[in-house]
Amino acid sequence: MAANAIDQTRRMLSLVTYLRERPGAHVADVARAFGITEDELISDLDVLPMCGTSFRGGDLLDIDTDGDRIWWHNPDDVAAPLRLAADEATALLVAARAVATLPGLRESDREALLRATAKLEAAAGEAAGASSRLSVTFESEGGVFAEVDRAISERRRLWVRYYSPARDELTEREVDPIRLFAVGHTYMEAWCRLSEARRTFRLDRVAEIRILDEHAAPPELELRDLSAGLVQPSADDPEVVVEVGPGGRWVAEYYPHDRAEELPDGGLRITLRTPDPASLRRLALRLGSDGRIVAPQELADNARTAAAAALAAYDGE
Repeated sequence: MAANAIDQTRRMLSLVTYLRERPGAHVADVARAFGITEDELISDLDVLPMCGTSFRGGDLLDIDTDGDRIWWHNPDDVAAPLRLAADEATALLVAARAVATLPGLRESDREALLRATAKLEAAAGEAAGASSRLSVTFESEGGVFAEVDRAISERRRLWVRYYSPARDELTEREVDPIRLFAVGHTYMEAWCRLSEARRTFRLDRVAEIRILDEHAAPPELELRDLSAGLVQPSADDPEVVVEVGPGGRWVAEYYPHDRAEELPDGGLRITLRTPDPASLRRLALRLGSDGRIVAPQELADNARTAAAAALAAYDGE
């Protein structure tokens, strides 16, 4: 069975240590020691020269083979202990102190982080003094993340006030959290007790959150494969056509689509599918003069009405 990327990464890390201790090792011996074929080993050796402590030539692993033996020409240079630069130490210390203040962080994690911070301060020397004059305050999403992470760890239900952009309203609901993940933004996947279905919540849209005493008991669900992105349209979803000018070409990069046809003015005519066409009204408002919804007609009219109402609100101020 072919190894996955994680297995290969672990093997290659072990391979570096193995080769350092055995200069001139025979290909057949190394392959046998790692339980792989010689072709798989050669494939690993083709990747290792692209690894190192930086992308500068002298910091990359200088490893090659003549097909029979393997030579590592710069083990002492690459394996030298790394030292943090002043700016690197400052960034790490400021970030560590900020994370330690997050609400909802498990106490054991907070204590472990503070111990690691103390060790880093001792190693950083003068840089630690500079970092003490800096501070970071997380936006509300950081606190929401900590609360969700804690609820998942303790298997407890959450109460949230959540902004739904499709309906342009705040709703209150209880959810059983399943997992946290990031695809551009950070999301919580949870079983929603209001809709009795699996739902995905973007953390920066959570207006308020509270951990409840109730035990979280989401049904057994197969986790969605997010490798192709959060939004994975179906061929059965309604079709929407959007025309954008040169300033709106980014839409084709961020939205999965069926077609993107060039327009004479340098723009694009983008055809995409979505289970909720109304959710694209916000896209139309965001594009402004850089784009418009062409079809379906009902959605195009709705977007124009929303834009007119927004302009009227500005004129009334």
